[in-house]
Amino acid sequence: MSLNRSEKEAVISDVTGLAAKAQTLVMAEYRGITVADMTKLRSTARSNGVSLSVLKNTLARRAVAGSGFEVVSAQMTGPLIYGFSEDAVAAAKVVADFAKTNTKLVIRGGAYGGKALDVEGVKQLASIPSKEVLLAQLLGLMQSPISRTARVLAALAEQRGGGAEAPADVPAEAAAA
Repeated sequence: MSLNRSEKEAVISDVTGLAAKAQTLVMAEYRGITVADMTKLRSTARSNGVSLSVLKNTLARRAVAGSGFEVVSAQMTGPLIYGFSEDAVAAAKVVADFAKTNTKLVIRGGAYGGKALDVEGVKQLASIPSKEVLLAQLLGLMQSPISRTARVLAALAEQRGGGAEAPADVPAEAAAA
């Protein structure tokens, strides 16, 4: 069904709004995917903060004109699904993970930080841990020296304090070893 001019303008403004907030755009060809699989992909995307849209390519090109995603306008051909995400890796991760289990979804490319990404670039972006995981790793790194120092100080205190008493049923020689 064809869209009239006002409907096209509404689609363009919606996608322009998505592009303005998003850090990443991933494009994938969805030819041959069943409705059930597409519904599953959309549900996964929604739960990860990714906006997936099937758009007319001419409308998508107009919507991203003037944004950091304009660099991939030439790649916008064929039946594509567009994934926008505010999280830098979410769109790439959702699409790449789904493409691993469904061979009919073919990643075509994407954009991040005003630079076009090829298929390998999208897969590399998808392999980066999420923001939450990176923050947890950073916190672990920051806590590691402190916890090691605490363990050393506790061992020194135990050593100077004479150590723990050996249980009554263990001989003193075995407790010292």
